[in-house]
Amino acid sequence: MSLEQDLLDSYVPILIFVLIVLGLIGALVTLSFVLGPTKPHRRKLAPYESGIIPDTPAVRRLSVRFYLTAMLFIIFDVEAVFFYPWAVLLRQLKWFGLIEMLVFIGILLVALAHIWKKGGLDWE
Repeated sequence: MSLEQDLLDSYVPILIFVLIVLGLIGALVTLSFVLGPTKPHRRKLAPYESGIIPDTPAVRRLSVRFYLTAMLFIIFDVEAVFFYPWAVLLRQLKWFGLIEMLVFIGILLVALAHIWKKGGLDWE
């Protein structure tokens, strides 16, 4: 057998698995459309509130500030993850690692000052 034939034979199980998964996904989506509810009713579409009659709509618009604050939190949280490997390897990195982290912290502080100046942290 040639090398190309061996490679093709090794991908056959993966191809069979992908076909089975795609067939299963297609079957589940089709069954959900066939067996799912087709007549929406006012009571079915009402939000479930543990027996309490809702006094506000279930779907309400949130301020763009909420999403901006959430994105800023995620960005600074992900950047804070870089402090752990630095702290673990600080003795090996010596002065180079310290200077690099000071530059990194400086960039974070400049970004935070810019966001603060633009009012990104003001809720109202």
